[in-house]
Amino acid sequence: MSDLNVAVAEEEVTTPKAVVMNQIPAADAGVRGESPLHHVELESLAKQGPRQGGIRFKENKLLGHLTLRCNPNNAELMASAANVLGVELPQTKLTAVEAGDVSVRWIAPDEWLILVPGEKAFEMETRFRDEMNGHHSLVNSSGGSTVYELSGENVVEMLKKCTPVDLHPKEFPVGKVVSTVFAKSSAVIRRKGDTEFELVVRRSFADYIWLWIQDASREFGLVVDA
Repeated sequence: MSDLNVAVAEEEVTTPKAVVMNQIPAADAGVRGESPLHHVELESLAKQGPRQGGIRFKENKLLGHLTLRCNPNNAELMASAANVLGVELPQTKLTAVEAGDVSVRWIAPDEWLILVPGEKAFEMETRFRDEMNGHHSLVNSSGGSTVYELSGENVVEMLKKCTPVDLHPKEFPVGKVVSTVFAKSSAVIRRKGDTEFELVVRRSFADYIWLWIQDASREFGLVVDA
């Protein structure tokens, strides 16, 4: 064996690490994070708009959005993920789990959408990179989506105008999650209560879906919460 081959054989082999960047600017950086609906001034609407109506709307803005993909049959990976999240990944299809301020949605047999407070996304992404050593994919898409919360006595009637999903409690119980068509766009819909829903929507369609919700809520009355 040549000296070159010996050197290569003896060289320590390390697994390359992905470059992880904190997407939240430092407090003194002079950069302000803005939600897709910042131009709507929802806080002003909440103060000045009606306080009675059959639909209530709130943007849960600037959350951390992480998409994890890995083999659910790999016990080591699943244990590592649970250690990072503080809760086991849901393996029953179309379900979600929560632990404190962390929530995880089943998207596909090997894919989960994780939502955390925006300021915790970098820390959690870093921990995933450090602790999960097997084959997996983790994508931080925090800037690409936002979350709408919809509730009220007429919320199901309103949502029927927006999505083909069967929203009857027998077919769509509390805790169920679906990725589906919404207002000719798409959304990940989770039922949080009998009359409480959560929508994860793409940033590029956020304003369009907000306008659609306004129109669909017209007959019931729309209340904006800050």
